Amino acid sequence: MSMDFAPPKYAQVMRVIQERIESGEYAPGDMLPSETQLVRELAVGRTTVVRALQTLAMQGWIEREHGRGSFVKGRPESEAETVRPGLSAAEQGETADSLVEVTRVPAPRHVAKLLGVAERTPVIVRRRVARQAGLVSSVETVWIPLEIAVGTDLDKPEPLRGGIRRHLQAVKHLRFDRITERLSARKPTKDEAELLGSSNPVLGVTAIVHDPAGAALLAMSLVLPGSLHELEDVYKVR
Repeated sequence: MSMDFAPPKYAQVMRVIQERIESGEYAPGDMLPSETQLVRELAVGRTTVVRALQTLAMQGWIEREHGRGSFVKGRPESEAETVRPGLSAAEQGETADSLVEVTRVPAPRHVAKLLGVAERTPVIVRRRVARQAGLVSSVETVWIPLEIAVGTDLDKPEPLRGGIRRHLQAVKHLRFDRITERLSARKPTKDEAELLGSSNPVLGVTAIVHDPAGAALLAMSLVLPGSLHELEDVYKVR
């Protein structure tokens, strides 16, 4: 009996696309074949293709634009193949369908602690959802201090097509230096359950974006349904 373990199908699809990017068959800026084309060519299900593309986007190989398709970014500078939900959320473009709420609220205690500000300090909240095969696959909430949001479009209800990171770089020349993430398994809150359409357990990711001086630029909360997500990492043992 063979002791080899075949990687999951979505990982096999990822590797095919990665090899084509590395060989130059898919060059930076190129649009990838559609999900339907990949399903036919690779003889896998649509859910497998969607998951592969979402993971490649999280890893920085491609960029997905709602209503347009997936575009090649190239091999990520980092050699790590780790999924980074916080970075993906900061870079993901918004659409009118995905943006749920933009408002100004007093910072709750846990948010104030993450941002290093006093409790109930006013912050801007941007909440959006992502969908996979017609289902809500994540609820993403971003809290932005007023001093970061002033002079930007972060407090406006219009979608940020290029994502929050690109917008802050372009408008205020702010640079993201590192992101601290914490993962937990929990029950969704009432508001999260309404957006997800389910009260089943979720993976909760809390992320803090730091500038080069170590100051917190913004905080994020990502709620991932446990039935649709699993976080996987591959690393060397030294």
